[in-house]
Amino acid sequence: RYVSVENLCTVIWTWDPPEGASPNCTLRYFSHFDNKQDKKIAPETHRSKEVPLNERICLQVGSQCSTNESDNPSILVEKCTPPPEGDPESAVTELQCVWHNLSYMKCTWLPGRKTSPDTNYTLYYWHSSLGKILQCEDIYREGQHIGCSFALTNLKDSSFEQHSVQIVVKDNAGKIRPSFNIVPLTSHVKPDPPHIKRLFFQNGNLYVQWTNPQNFYSRCLSYQVEVNNSQTETSDIFYVEEAKCQNSEFEGNLEGTICFMVPGVLPDTLNTVRIRVRTNKLCYEDDKLWSNWSQAMSIGENTDPTFYVSMLLATPVIVAGAIIVLLLYLKRLKIIIFPPIPDPGKIFKEMFGDQNDDTLHWKKYDIYEKQTKEETDSVVLIENLKRAPQ
Repeated sequence: RYVSVENLCTVIWTWDPPEGASPNCTLRYFSHFDNKQDKKIAPETHRSKEVPLNERICLQVGSQCSTNESDNPSILVEKCTPPPEGDPESAVTELQCVWHNLSYMKCTWLPGRKTSPDTNYTLYYWHSSLGKILQCEDIYREGQHIGCSFALTNLKDSSFEQHSVQIVVKDNAGKIRPSFNIVPLTSHVKPDPPHIKRLFFQNGNLYVQWTNPQNFYSRCLSYQVEVNNSQTETSDIFYVEEAKCQNSEFEGNLEGTICFMVPGVLPDTLNTVRIRVRTNKLCYEDDKLWSNWSQAMSIGENTDPTFYVSMLLATPVIVAGAIIVLLLYLKRLKIIIFPPIPDPGKIFKEMFGDQNDDTLHWKKYDIYEKQTKEETDSVVLIENLKRAPQ
């Protein structure tokens, strides 16, 4: 009995026919793995299986002369693969791989408990469309997790139900225990978000039109439509298994455009819509990985955010201008708010000062009048003396 490993996780068991078998016996070989899993009866003297080699894998084989399982098979012979070398606690943990939009695969993991923080990891991958094992070059860190991404698009045929990707993560120095994973291509698929093309009301109903992410057939996807209403401040989620535009009057009803009618939406309020998708079990085994939400689109009143954006930008300018004006006229504002208290002494002085000036003015006037009268009297007297007889 022989056991060998091809690629990364393909284990092949081979054996020889039993000695002394009767020529009249049509040999069939009965085999199964541990706990009698994957039983098989076949005439071939070999058996292969894709299996993650994180522990010892054993195959038990026996021979018999018919295909009936109860017909006295020979003694079962067991052959096992050796366990991986290294401390089990040094192997990486939580090794998971997701196939993003059928374009690239992203694998992430956590370091083992007994691993040096400066360990340099290497990820190798293989699938049936590759001629050899390849190394992932894009190693990066996301917090505590370590990851690597590689392109996965060039498959030999579009029917990949039987295909899988074999993964192994180890270190460059060979100090940690390798960790293996097998990712079926019918699971762990995460689509990209869809793209909303148009929202419109017709006959009192809200219609949503969008396009699916590339690389997917519409029948292979399920949808989730979320509608947020500004008036009620509620969020309604609609699960859509199958949706398409059936009315040719809808503008933009092109091939690949999906349409869904949202019931009970108030047209006089602002409604914001976004969509996400996931694979369904019609085409894939896994239906748990939702895409990210699409970019939101709104319809209804106040759909134009220009006014709010303008107000948001203008408010700091208005506040700054008010502060500048306040600083420039702070003294005047202080005088208005806190007027000065009048000085009674000053007012009294000004009042009497005005009266003394008037008195002085009149005194000067009397003196002038008196001098003028005296000069006139003197002139008259001289004239009279001249006229008197000698």
